This record gives sequence, C-alpha cells and structure tokens, in this order.
Amino acid sequence: MRSLRITLCAGAAVAATFAPVAHAADSGVRVTPGSPAPGGDIQLRVKGCEGRTGTAKSAAFVADARLTGEHGALAGETRVPSSLEPGTYDIRVSCDGHDDRIKGAVTVGAAHGGSARPSAAPASPVAPVQAGGGGAATQLALVDARQTGPGTWHAVVGLVLASVAAVAVAVRSARRSRHGDARD
Repeated sequence: MRSLRITLCAGAAVAATFAPVAHAADSGVRVTPGSPAPGGDIQLRVKGCEGRTGTAKSAAFVADARLTGEHGALAGETRVPSSLEPGTYDIRVSCDGHDDRIKGAVTVGAAHGGSARPSAAPASPVAPVQAGGGGAATQLALVDARQTGPGTWHAVVGLVLASVAAVAVAVRSARRSRHGDARD
C-alpha cells in the first residue's frame, strides 16, 4: 500500500512538472498599451516563436519591430505613426526568417486631446542601439523571466528531481520496514 502512494505521488509530481510546458507553447501577440494612440510607443510580446529573433510588421508601425528573446517568448517595441487613422491593423510576425508564423492585431485609438500629435513625449529608439560595452548589450534578454515561464529544460530537470525524490522515499521506506521487522 505504501509503494502505491509513492507511485501516485511521483506520478503527480511528473504531471505537475510538464503542465507549465504545455501552457508555454501557446502562441499570440500582446500589445501594450492595448489601444495605443497615434504617435505613441508600443511594446510587443510574442509567444510561439521557437528561435531567439523575429520581426513584427504592420501598417500601424512606423518601422518593423525587431524582436528578441528566448524559450518561445520574444519582445520588442516600435511606434505608431502620428498621422495614423484610428482602427484595427493586422500584425504579422516572422520568426527566425520564416514569414507570417504568428498573426495578431492592434487597435489604434483616437489621438489624445483631439490632436494627432502626441504630448511632449521625448522620442525613443525603435531598434537596438549599438552602444559598445564589450558585447554586453547584445547579451541582454528583453523578455521578463516572469513572462516566459518554464521551458523544456526546466521540465527535464524537474522530472529528474522528482524521480530522485521518489527513489529516495522508496529506499527509505524499504529500510524502515526491514528494520521494523527485525525488531519484532
């Protein structure tokens, strides 16, 4: 009976280990803010690209958004043209050179204050800036770790740890039952 419980616990640990991986495989495009105004900066989060780079293209962007990241989650930013009319615009994402892997949409709202020009917001770059630093700038991940979730490597490590724990519990239970029988 005791080994049945150990087996069930080990099975539950394995199932829990693989559950986040299935969730991380979801794909899609998330735009922040959700309904940007003309002239505003937007951040993009893309799930579903297997590589480390991508490009998001849309008529709603001043320039294509260069995306970087890892573990199936990429991030980047761009700007909405200040002369763009409100409406919904398609977003097409290319992953590692493969066109239109993921599709999404962005809804551009009306300009703030009745003007098509943004308030005195300073301009910001829409692509990485080569700033030197001995290559440190190219190694920075733009994806927040809380957004990406665990990957396949995490699942394998979790499975190994769960297996080791199950074996340790089984060995300890076997030793206790042997020593318990010798005392009687």
